[in-house]
Amino acid sequence: MIAKLPSITLLAALTTVATAQTTPKATTTTPHHTTAIAKPATTPPNIPKVVGIPKPLFTLRYIDSKIGTGAPAEERKYYTVHYTGWLTNGTKFDSSFDHPGGEPITFPYGAHRVIIGWDTGFQGMHVGGKRRLFVPYQLAYGESGRPPVIPAKADLIFDVELVSMSDTPPQPKTPPAPPTAPESPQKTAPTTQTTPTTPTTQTAPTTQTSPTTPTAPSTPTTPTTPTNNPPHPETL
Repeated sequence: MIAKLPSITLLAALTTVATAQTTPKATTTTPHHTTAIAKPATTPPNIPKVVGIPKPLFTLRYIDSKIGTGAPAEERKYYTVHYTGWLTNGTKFDSSFDHPGGEPITFPYGAHRVIIGWDTGFQGMHVGGKRRLFVPYQLAYGESGRPPVIPAKADLIFDVELVSMSDTPPQPKTPPAPPTAPESPQKTAPTTQTTPTTPTTQTAPTTQTSPTTPTAPSTPTTPTTPTNNPPHPETL
């Protein structure tokens, strides 16, 4: 004999059965975790084996704030660069804009004339591009730094702009010639005016000599006839 159930109880039982038939059975799965296993670096057979897993030491990070439209950066070229450098505490320690005339600097890229972070930090840029470099101290000034400006083990931040690129170093600029004084009309130095010499004393005119007494004419042979001699000219 089947006991009669109240209509509410029967409705609840039928609803439970219907729900069990229409609802798919939930499956419980255990998530599968895969652990990445670092593999030792493979080396050619002629290189002695070293047991261990390679680990990263440091890395250079960057953000391109402006993509250049010029030629792509190449190694062993002369780069002309504007830059500003900061410490990680926000202290600005150098900038090309603060140099006399605000001129950019030029250096041979990849020739170890600058810090390692600069010798590799321009890869992938184009002329006209701007980039922010986050340089770890190992690629900057190392453990000792550059006191007093750059502390020991100082990570650096640089904003750089690749202004131009060339095969040859820039020609040294010839300093402008200093202004010259207006040229004197007399090119040669004027000779020192000498003190006028004392005029030589004019020699006194020589006393005019009396005209030489004319030689008395030879006395003609006295004629035997007259007896008086003619008078002398000076006695007149």
